[in-house]
Amino acid sequence: MSVFLFAFKGRRLFVVRPFTLPPQTGLFRGFFMITFLLNSSKGSVIMERLVLELKDIEVSYLDKTILNVDQLRIHQFDRIGIVGTNGSGKSTLLKVIHGQVTPEIGTINRQIDFGYFKQKEAPSLDHQPDYKLLGQLNVPDRSTHEMSGGEQTRLKLAQLLTDYHEGLLIDEPTTHLDATGIDFLVENLTYYYGALVLVSHDRYVLDRLVTKIWEVQNGCVKEYTGNYSDYQMTKKLEQSRQQEQHERYVKEKQRLLAAAEEKMKKASKINQANESMSKRQARATANRMFMTKQKDTSQKSVEKAAKALEKRVEQLERIDAVQEERAVHFPQSEAVQLHNRFPIMADRLTLNAGDKMLLEEASFQFPSGKTIAINGANGSGKSTLLHYILQKGEGLTVSPKASFGVYQQLGYQLDGDKTMLDLIKRNSEYDEGKIRAVLHEMNFTGNDLIKKVCQLSGGEAIRLKLCELFLGSYNILILDEPTNFLDLGSIQALEAFLKHYEGTVLLVSHDREFIKKTADVVYEIKEKKLVHIEG
Repeated sequence: MSVFLFAFKGRRLFVVRPFTLPPQTGLFRGFFMITFLLNSSKGSVIMERLVLELKDIEVSYLDKTILNVDQLRIHQFDRIGIVGTNGSGKSTLLKVIHGQVTPEIGTINRQIDFGYFKQKEAPSLDHQPDYKLLGQLNVPDRSTHEMSGGEQTRLKLAQLLTDYHEGLLIDEPTTHLDATGIDFLVENLTYYYGALVLVSHDRYVLDRLVTKIWEVQNGCVKEYTGNYSDYQMTKKLEQSRQQEQHERYVKEKQRLLAAAEEKMKKASKINQANESMSKRQARATANRMFMTKQKDTSQKSVEKAAKALEKRVEQLERIDAVQEERAVHFPQSEAVQLHNRFPIMADRLTLNAGDKMLLEEASFQFPSGKTIAINGANGSGKSTLLHYILQKGEGLTVSPKASFGVYQQLGYQLDGDKTMLDLIKRNSEYDEGKIRAVLHEMNFTGNDLIKKVCQLSGGEAIRLKLCELFLGSYNILILDEPTNFLDLGSIQALEAFLKHYEGTVLLVSHDREFIKKTADVVYEIKEKKLVHIEG
């Protein structure tokens, strides 16, 4: 189905915006509205009406300000991506827009109904989705508590896309979703006709869907034009300008301090001359006494000028230097080094899960010191294969020196009596300085390090577990969907960790940009085969 937006200029009709609507989408069910402004003298413009305005908004929890927004506006065709660190207020902002959170201060002008995809909420039992969408998303016909995380996400998407809403608020829709599901989401939202506000850590999705970025930092929101890649380029330019301004600030500060020091030296010389003159004042003439008085006045004038220069230094606007990114390396001790060229191998391995065959006579050799990514659709057997390798199952050849560190999504236990620092130090051979550097990269600073692990949020616990793995005495790391629930800054820190990790890594992830930036070798489970597709 093709749809065209038209506009008039004088008596002539022009096509302004053609696009194709996929017949399977449920987004257009209900009604489809096209808005024109006809103006014979100046031509015509498609008007994007204001659908929501936030003004002077403040949301607090206990004594902490979660959101502090001067003004934000959403227009009917806006496509906005919200980014920021874990806990910065992204989800709270969506809840304010939707009306689930009422701010203590401020006004909200909401003109439309928003559909809402919540990050961690189970699928609704009361909302029956379109059967075609269920089929297109491969949602199994079973109860939600028997579904995997990816299957529940697919069901929630089918429920969201069944009804048309003039606005959509979507919070982390790609969690647990495989590449096919992500492609389906991107295609449907590409053709969505309405206001889209999206929170996501998936750079692939942000680059393809949004034309505006809202950066949430310390409760404040800053708007950038363009997709995520454009936003990153703008941030780099801002950092470059900040560094230039810092260098000018340092140069001007040094100049003023040097000038003030010269003035003080001059005042000191005048003072010495006056002291020498005072010893001869008994014999001085009246004219000589007048000259000494002039020197006293001159000394005070020079000192005053020096103090004025120091005052100017204090009045300079301080511009901090841009923090340099320092690579964190993870050299391995000889005790855990693997000397096998291929520490994990299989020859015609057949892998089953109950009555379902996942792999049929698969053969592979995973190289030492490389990051190996395993792709595949939800339910293809990726996590089952990782678990089988951990068990050193039949049909596998695993190096006897293999020491596995494991990250399984939400499958970790933390000792509640330990602080962050104590927990890491207990299982690491690295010195405290290195440990602190790694924790800092994952945004743990100051008093965070003495916080007990039982007090950590889910996102904090995930970041700490990843730090523990990279600092532990392991030579093979197994990471199953490590980027789920991580903010973009933490994902980029994890990418840097992997780049400088000397051990072997097996990972499963549906984040394409993450795989692209980290994997040396890529396999895909497809039609019960493990296919080497890259590297």
